[in-house]
Amino acid sequence: MSSSNEMSDEALALQWEAAASEAEMDIDMAAPAATAQPSTPVAEKGMSDENVDRNLDAVLGIPVDMQVVLGSATMPVASLLKLGRGAVIPLDHRVGEPVDIVVNGRTVARGEIVVVEDDNSRFGVSLTEIVGAKGSYA
Repeated sequence: MSSSNEMSDEALALQWEAAASEAEMDIDMAAPAATAQPSTPVAEKGMSDENVDRNLDAVLGIPVDMQVVLGSATMPVASLLKLGRGAVIPLDHRVGEPVDIVVNGRTVARGEIVVVEDDNSRFGVSLTEIVGAKGSYA
């Protein structure tokens, strides 16, 4: 239950929005010669470096689902049902083309398949390209 001194989530969100708009106006109206001091959100929120490290460790420990996509194929269900042991399904990627590295359903990088040095019976992926939101960065 909330006390009369606590704000509703909506009221708090509106206050944050107003404060952010006010801060943007202050920045826009500042003289060009003025130098901006770097913001320290940690100090403003009263969080110690230890708390930030603990929060960062918590985020960095979150497991994600990573897949390496060699290619894909489309076929009717009837063809799928006819597949048996030893059947070959041709994929849309060719040998030597980069494979996609997908994290939680989103392509984040591309790479090439390699044999793991320590264990010749395992494959790995050598990253060749990092994909960003607006394109790729290599």
